[in-house]
Amino acid sequence: KKKKNMNKNQLATNFEDKIIGITEQLVELSKIDDNVIVGTEEKPIVTNSEKVPIKHFFMDGVYVREMTMYQGTVVVGAIHKDLHMCFLLRGHLTIASKDGAKEYVAPCYIIAEPGTRRVLYSHKDSVWYNTHKNPKGLKKIEDIEDYLTSVTFEDYKKYVKNKK
Repeated sequence: KKKKNMNKNQLATNFEDKIIGITEQLVELSKIDDNVIVGTEEKPIVTNSEKVPIKHFFMDGVYVREMTMYQGTVVVGAIHKDLHMCFLLRGHLTIASKDGAKEYVAPCYIIAEPGTRRVLYSHKDSVWYNTHKNPKGLKKIEDIEDYLTSVTFEDYKKYVKNKK
């Protein structure tokens, strides 16, 4: 068989298609397995729960979100609109994205590219921080989620187009 070379855009598009399918499967699985945590269309960012406790911190122009993931938990992340930095301060995660799957052991940081959905698996109890710009000083979580995330890849592409 002849190998087909793919450019980065084709690879990203193929991953988007695959992650949509994986997300749909994980949504179904989350209905019967409470270790699988997935945001919904109405609430794209995983919210505070017994399985995934969330804390919120606000500073001038910055929003920081702390998420604790217990061992064996799977979280499907939201599609973030902008570049941001994440810090794994405790634990061990595998993170799958359009760039493939990679393991992270605390302490470490991850630069999170915009327009990417990630699937996180916690090998050990882990504490994960996302840092985001918050130039409007938003404090209501729903407003922050709307400002920071897109529900679908199509919404994200519209956001990018309108941003230019």
